Amino acid sequence: MSIDQRLQSYLKRNLTLEDALPTKMPAYVNSFGYFFGTITLAALAMLFMTGIWMSIFGPAWRHESSLGAFVNAMHFWAVEVFYLAAILHILFKFFTAAWRDGRWRTWLVGWLIFAASIFSGISGTLLQQNWDSQWNAQQGKDAFAALGLGWLNWNDYASLLTLHIAVFALMVALLAAAHLFLIRREGPVRPIVDGGQVRIENEESAR
Repeated sequence: MSIDQRLQSYLKRNLTLEDALPTKMPAYVNSFGYFFGTITLAALAMLFMTGIWMSIFGPAWRHESSLGAFVNAMHFWAVEVFYLAAILHILFKFFTAAWRDGRWRTWLVGWLIFAASIFSGISGTLLQQNWDSQWNAQQGKDAFAALGLGWLNWNDYASLLTLHIAVFALMVALLAAAHLFLIRREGPVRPIVDGGQVRIENEESAR
């Protein structure tokens, strides 16, 4: 069996067309708490778009060009929105016990995304090319060495840029794709009502 056949067989077993592109969702999904995940995903998309743009034109462009400064500011504020929405999303899922019904994989992958994004954010902060970033890189290298990451050269701009746009960004993208796949396959978690899970067999669906 070829790789394509194995992939087709896996997707057929684990992801139906209705799961991938649902036309109806349970009524309890009509909650503002579910919107935090959408905001996180939208902020991540903005991060990738502005990050690719800045990578193409180089660091001088975002410092000397007004358009570059604007794209840089959009990238910065997308980071702020991403972390705020991600923390709210995690809190909402924690208090609704979203790992129930065998959804621990989705929960675990979500935490891995957050962990990878922290390293991506650190490397991005050190790419600012100002005195603060240089001081942080110099002072933080000992902390990373204590974690066994001393082989990462945080004082080298080329190494930081590679880590930020290739290694950590790729990790976040792949983990986010896996997270969305698991969400689509397993569906939204049922709410807890009076110590038990609400029955949804005859529940009104929301478009």
